[in-house]
Amino acid sequence: MLMQQEDLGSPSPVLSGTGLDSANVTEAWARIRGRLREEIGEIEYRTWMRQMTLAAIEGEEAVVQVPSRFLRDWLRSQYGDRLRALWQAENLGVRRVDIRVAPAPAADGATVDGEAMPRALPEQARPAEARAADPARAADPRNADPRNDWAAPLDPRFTFDSFVVGKPNEFAYACARRVAEKPASPGFNPLFLYGGVGLGKTHLMHSIAWALREPGLDRSVAYMSAEKFMYRFIAALRSQSTMEFKESLRSVDVLMIDDLQFLIGKDNTQEEFFHTFNALVDAGKQIVVSADKSPSDLSGLEDRLRTRLGCGMVADIHATTYELRISILEAKAQAAGIPVPARVLEYLAHKITSNVRELEGALNRLIAHSGLFGRPVTLESCQEVLHDILRAHDRRVTIEEIQKRVAEHYNMRLADMSSARRARNVARPRQVAMYLAKQLTSRSLPEIGRKFGNRDHTTVMHAVAKVQELMQQDAGFAEDVELLRRMLET
Repeated sequence: MLMQQEDLGSPSPVLSGTGLDSANVTEAWARIRGRLREEIGEIEYRTWMRQMTLAAIEGEEAVVQVPSRFLRDWLRSQYGDRLRALWQAENLGVRRVDIRVAPAPAADGATVDGEAMPRALPEQARPAEARAADPARAADPRNADPRNDWAAPLDPRFTFDSFVVGKPNEFAYACARRVAEKPASPGFNPLFLYGGVGLGKTHLMHSIAWALREPGLDRSVAYMSAEKFMYRFIAALRSQSTMEFKESLRSVDVLMIDDLQFLIGKDNTQEEFFHTFNALVDAGKQIVVSADKSPSDLSGLEDRLRTRLGCGMVADIHATTYELRISILEAKAQAAGIPVPARVLEYLAHKITSNVRELEGALNRLIAHSGLFGRPVTLESCQEVLHDILRAHDRRVTIEEIQKRVAEHYNMRLADMSSARRARNVARPRQVAMYLAKQLTSRSLPEIGRKFGNRDHTTVMHAVAKVQELMQQDAGFAEDVELLRRMLET
């Protein structure tokens, strides 16, 4: 019933060049929303999907509107493919879905979920934001290069200023800076960046491109994924325009190819890239490439191509450290302008360790939840909103893991967990670790005692009782222990 009220409150979509009946489209939209609600659950649906409205059907494209840019970007990345599949299943001729930010509310606008929503406007009367897929990119003159109008647009968020530098990525960052300042320098051409998923390769690639496209530099920069390179090459073969394709690529000053591993097993595309590579390097032009592995480990690439890729500067982006993850989260929270408690940032940095993109996505989700519902970000809301992500990162806790985490938290040596030292700055964290071992593992008291320097089980009993007593007396100490428990619990 709730779904019907929401859908019936939406304005009737404008149907341009379709021949479709408005009632049929409205019913199809109601079914699509209903399927989404069943698939993702009530909480997720109300958080992300509830404010969607169907604005128009324009030929083979359904136009869906949402109230904010943030919500638009999130829905595009997380649910864009699913929305398109559901529309295609309705068999109404819809093949694409465009998610846009709704124009400012009109005085006579209809309402959805209690909020004013405008009726669809003629295309020429819509604000630029409603007409462009990403106005920030379209408006920036550095994204427009008449010599390469088919290169991929750059993300305005990905600049050197917004890149958080730490030990795992400082060498790659320095190499990227060098190429941006002096392209085609000896020893730096090509620049090959490699590392795992979500560690910042694409961010650095975009940062280099933005720096090279600064007004007044008059450099032609072509950035694209390896997949797009392949599709452009295939399209050129089909249209018998390979010479135009070659000339377009070989006329640039800087060629940037992201995710080169996509070309593995695609021999013809590899050959074309190899010849393009040689032509540009011989002409003194810069090439920047990224992949998930080093050139020598990219089995499936031709030997001659792997050799050429490895002859320049190869820079690895390592897995993040806890300190770097904290810095990234702090920078993102500050940029969002929403206060996020330090304990929440520490919790996320401990729980999500493998992928910066997933880490940022988790924080974005928290911030969006806070903004949409007007609730402060807390540890409790973090666990509730991110339960699916956190569950994927859960693992069976061990006493060794507890000792290591507690030692890091209290800045003490791990060896002191088993030492005979009784200084308070050592004994108290050791008692906390014993307490958490009792709470979070199935080990017996004697087993726990043996892990802490062969201590007696009565020592463990005393530690557990002491920590419980201190937690009742000292709220700050209780918060510390609770934070550690949340980080460690399965």
